[in-house]
Amino acid sequence: MELNKKSISKVLEEVYSSGSKDNIIKSGVVANIMVFDIEVDIDLIMDNPTLQARKKLEAEIIDLIHQRINSKVKIKFNTKIKKVSKPEIERVNKKLSGVDSIIAISSAKGGVGKSTFTVNTAAMLAKMGCKVGILDADIYGPSIPTMLDVEGYVPKSIKIDGVSKIEPVESYGIKLMSIGFFTKLDQAVVWRGPMASKALNQMIFDTNWGELDFLFLDLPPGTGDIHLSLVQSLPINGAVIVSTPQNVALADARRGIKMFQQDSINVPILGLVENMSYFTSNEEPEIKHFIFGESGVKYLAKDLDINFLGEIPIFTSLREASDFGRPGSLQENSVIENKFRDISKLLVEELIKRNDELPPTKIVKITNLVGCSAVKKKS
Repeated sequence: MELNKKSISKVLEEVYSSGSKDNIIKSGVVANIMVFDIEVDIDLIMDNPTLQARKKLEAEIIDLIHQRINSKVKIKFNTKIKKVSKPEIERVNKKLSGVDSIIAISSAKGGVGKSTFTVNTAAMLAKMGCKVGILDADIYGPSIPTMLDVEGYVPKSIKIDGVSKIEPVESYGIKLMSIGFFTKLDQAVVWRGPMASKALNQMIFDTNWGELDFLFLDLPPGTGDIHLSLVQSLPINGAVIVSTPQNVALADARRGIKMFQQDSINVPILGLVENMSYFTSNEEPEIKHFIFGESGVKYLAKDLDINFLGEIPIFTSLREASDFGRPGSLQENSVIENKFRDISKLLVEELIKRNDELPPTKIVKITNLVGCSAVKKKS
């Protein structure tokens, strides 16, 4: 038999690799055959074989070619291991019945005002007529009950169609669920990641959220177990990144953005918010003091081509309102109210634009939010 690529391929159709029902030609184990006079190079692609299995296959090929074609042929093998792509993070994608949109409020840095932003934006949207809920996902440091004056409340257990559910606590028209309702004020939650994730999933799916236009997820600092549990469990419509303009905070904000932009997570960033942008004194209200730096988040948004939702200055009254459990954004005719109204409207606009232009992460797209004046109706 003449020594050429065709004759070798024909002979090798009689060879089968371990665990395969197809021969090594049909299954693609033999990737290429090159013949140079009486020298033959054979490229093999195998699924992570043992050394013994690889040597056995090579010996079988050599014996067959020597017997059927030419006993003087010199055979060289180039064996590559087939790359197995890593599976994407599996998403449970359980739909929360009645919840229209889920928005994550995040920043990998702690103490930048995520909870303050969450509470005040939720309160503003509720004031505009939207149905709003907050899930306090900061298992180790829940602060939402304090900011909405519901410390010490214990949610009730109710029956919905024969199934036990937790009735969320309601404050200022916002439905709330937090691990803080199930622990004492001075009690530290010392749990490993899996236990914290399990508790979080129970709060998500065992709560009777009812009909909501928006469910805000107030995330803890970092990019750890809690964040991964949420993106695996819920089809999050988008994330808002909150940061101060300080370089140290911006570095962590970048990491938080990159987490959501990973292919295996792929949650759209709706926008960036700069908190503690500047301070003005009563004596000189026209002079801005940029304590943490100037416009850092705005520059970051421009650099990463992400929408900038707005800036929130340092307000003494906002801090006092949070400590007393009343959202500062509800202060009538105030600068704080105007700031949060503008940011809330921009956020909703970006959310609707996101659902129009990007593949949905949930079954039902937003069409209209009945009674919610944050959505500007087109004439």
